[in-house]
Amino acid sequence: MARVRNAVAPITLRLKIDSLDLDANGVARNDGKVVFVRGALTGETVTARVVRRKPSYEVAEVETIERASAQRVQPRCPNFGVCGGCSMQHVEPRAQVSIKQRVLEDTLWHIGKVRSETMLAPIVGPAYGYRYRARLSVRHVPKKGGVLVGFHERGSSYVADMRECHVLPTAVSALLVPLRELVASLSLRDRLPQIEVAHGETHIELVLRVLQPPTDADLALLHEFSAQHSVALWLQSSGPDSIEYLCGPAGSRSTLHYALPEFGVVMPFRPTDFTQVNHAINAALVGRALRLLDAQPNERVADLFCGLGNFTLPLATMAAEVVGIEGSKVLVERARDNAVANGLHLKASFRAANLFELTAEAWQSLGPFDRLLIDPPREGAHALVQALIAPGSIRPRRIVYVSCNPATLARDAAILIHEGGLVLRTAGVINMFPHTSHVESIAVFEQSD
Repeated sequence: MARVRNAVAPITLRLKIDSLDLDANGVARNDGKVVFVRGALTGETVTARVVRRKPSYEVAEVETIERASAQRVQPRCPNFGVCGGCSMQHVEPRAQVSIKQRVLEDTLWHIGKVRSETMLAPIVGPAYGYRYRARLSVRHVPKKGGVLVGFHERGSSYVADMRECHVLPTAVSALLVPLRELVASLSLRDRLPQIEVAHGETHIELVLRVLQPPTDADLALLHEFSAQHSVALWLQSSGPDSIEYLCGPAGSRSTLHYALPEFGVVMPFRPTDFTQVNHAINAALVGRALRLLDAQPNERVADLFCGLGNFTLPLATMAAEVVGIEGSKVLVERARDNAVANGLHLKASFRAANLFELTAEAWQSLGPFDRLLIDPPREGAHALVQALIAPGSIRPRRIVYVSCNPATLARDAAILIHEGGLVLRTAGVINMFPHTSHVESIAVFEQSD
């Protein structure tokens, strides 16, 4: 059982679960107070142990299930319930997607007071082995037998005692125990808090966060590990830009990449660059987003929060001109390189701008765009949508908004619809992170008739 803060004296409740919250916890009531029950599903009757008590709510852990939901399945991973990497392995995969679709619709209404005219079929893919990017924590814990490498325990800063992970690709899961043994053999095992995993189309790269320089003996062990397991190793001494390539398969440096075969695009990336964790779902998402945007050969399109050009370069195969805008100057330079590598640099251009502080004047200075694709981080695109609806702004014909946070999507949708007069034509979920409560979604806005 995961450690929790604010522990209380053991109290066991018998509860009927009415619904699920946004984190896939069961929601019940006890004497009028809301109880969030970890591991419970809608419709179940359970006994649960209270582990946290607040004035307005309580948190409990399931102890026994008296009446199980038809959606309940046996979790595949032995770490489930302790590891914080997954929260929904006990839910049948199709039911997980239905829950996320309901979360999206409810959030749009409760926060934004908006409803979509139609709902898209969800984008789904493999339920396991999908996580091609991961940030693993490392701790040297002598009381637990040595070094631990894995995700944090649920609701805790402790590292889960993991020897396998079913959401990681098989080749990455197989590295968990060898990585424990490697770190335990290093002189800096107490000064190596994190390993970042990046899995491309052809190979795996690992970035080791090191808080002191490795010794010659450490370097020899790292080279040996790289050769034995055919992985490339990088060292990171401070921020993401401090990474330095150490070694790789056959002693030569390889380039990570993923493919978007529908558009004939190959995307090189560095192991610390932001890319979607789920390659199969990302390819399906790009295809759907571009079909929904429906850019024409004579149109000018903007891709906002463009990153490495995940949407920009495929768009350049369809539109007359595509402008990618991103806050990071480093990513903008790499996006330009990717455009050149794919022969799309004559149609795709990139510029750096802080879209979180965008003004109406700055937006209008970019000139008119026929269509927009918006793919912001969790913070959403509040300043951008305000600029889009400002007086004097030329409205695009269509906006496709890809979101990783239903709450900020709902907030921004409310601005576009209630203040800007746009219409939410369609929306749907993308199951980018199976077995988690993370809801990725897509929405299409157009000017009203």
